[in-house]
Amino acid sequence: MEKYVLSLDQGTTSSRAIVFDKKGEIRGVAQQEFTQIYPKPGWVEHDPTEILSSEMASVQQALIRAGITIENIDSIGITNQRETTILWDKKTGKPLYNAIVWQCRRTEEKVKAMLQKDPSLDEMVYDKTGLKLDPYFSASKIEWILDNVEGAREKALKGEVLFGTVDTYLLWHLTGRKVHATDHTNASRTLLFNIHTLTWDEDLLKLFNIPKSILPEVHPSSYEYGFTEVSLLGKKVPITGIVGDQQGSLFGQLCVKNGDVKNTFGTGCFLLMNTGDKPIKSNHGLLTTLAASLDDKPQYVLEGSVFIGGATVKWLMEEMHLLNTPAESEKYANKCTDTDGVYFVPAFTGLGAPYWDGDARGIVTGLTRGTTKEQFIRAGLEGIAYQVYDVLKAMENDLGIDIRTLCVDGGVCKNNFIMQFESNILKAEVKRPKVIEVTALGAAYLAGIKTGYWKDIEDISKNKEIERYFFPQMDDEERTKKIHGWHLAVKRAMLHD
Repeated sequence: MEKYVLSLDQGTTSSRAIVFDKKGEIRGVAQQEFTQIYPKPGWVEHDPTEILSSEMASVQQALIRAGITIENIDSIGITNQRETTILWDKKTGKPLYNAIVWQCRRTEEKVKAMLQKDPSLDEMVYDKTGLKLDPYFSASKIEWILDNVEGAREKALKGEVLFGTVDTYLLWHLTGRKVHATDHTNASRTLLFNIHTLTWDEDLLKLFNIPKSILPEVHPSSYEYGFTEVSLLGKKVPITGIVGDQQGSLFGQLCVKNGDVKNTFGTGCFLLMNTGDKPIKSNHGLLTTLAASLDDKPQYVLEGSVFIGGATVKWLMEEMHLLNTPAESEKYANKCTDTDGVYFVPAFTGLGAPYWDGDARGIVTGLTRGTTKEQFIRAGLEGIAYQVYDVLKAMENDLGIDIRTLCVDGGVCKNNFIMQFESNILKAEVKRPKVIEVTALGAAYLAGIKTGYWKDIEDISKNKEIERYFFPQMDDEERTKKIHGWHLAVKRAMLHD
């Protein structure tokens, strides 16, 4: 019987299940979008039960589309939106509150107050976690639920509450409520995990007033976490891979050597560089975090996060009604030769790396009476690429090197206009793989290596194929002028009280 690896790819806007064969090619895929909940401006939530049900439905559909049954599945890997926070009742499995999504800024004032009271906290947190003290990460979200949901803290202190990022929540349910665990990559995004000792940090737990009893066990990304409950899928299947989505794509791109760089163009944009076994301290607003791991020996990455990437296209389509489909954005952008000085800074929820300004807001500059719909859309797409440029330049400055090759993935990388503009503005080669679902592929590789489905990294490296290369086609004078205009627009987006 031919075997395959099943990857559960739980993202910010949809749940997917993908069946991969030994060559790393997709044999079946299914996807279900789920509800985005915005209770107040800047607040973003998901219903955890909808996340679970949409993921389970996607699994069944993916198996059908692959023409196989669960009997053909060797192992399961899970990859997920990181930082998104769920607390649930240990006995009933019922969530105490909706999942608070990584984009949510509800705890911004609380975090600001902490820093105003003690500015040294930011450095202390960075030294332990490699992260900034920011509402983006899980810790302040956990604290908010404990303090704002009636009875939550009392139940937590009694040992009746569990916390998890989305991977942990899925794992717990898939294993019949037996396994409460996560991997190094997801733990490292909570603001509670010491990336040097690989343990939950007592000082940070005290800082956020979070009881240790609610936290999951932490293991390497490639690890035998447990087995699926027979009643759920019809068979006990080993779950042997868990990885946060961005580290999953880094591994799926086979960026496993020191200096390898990738950018995922998804809802946000995430630029990660593998720095090997040494954590690099950033002086330019980047984060230091853990890479996917095959064992207990940590590997580190430098990361820059752009909050709004592909979400810009979704906004142009759903709120502005300028597009019928995301693919149309490329067609409109190519209808004009440039934006005629229009810049679009999509700081809808603030600016991430390297600025880290949660109060910045989206802005369009350079509009004239002659500005066209096509130029407006093009400016939106260029704004995605400019943000990636800023992060990559911060990496170059931290390491004192020039980066001349960028691996890309994520749904937005299918947009040839953005990829070409990215290459132009970076003055670098951009490589798009044949299989762009490398986040899911990374989770599959981690799971399959553990069971022996693939022997090792050398074995999976035979699978990598590049679908298209993009090379710079812009002269230096034009590039410099455009980047200067972009940075002026960013400064205006950061003008606030």
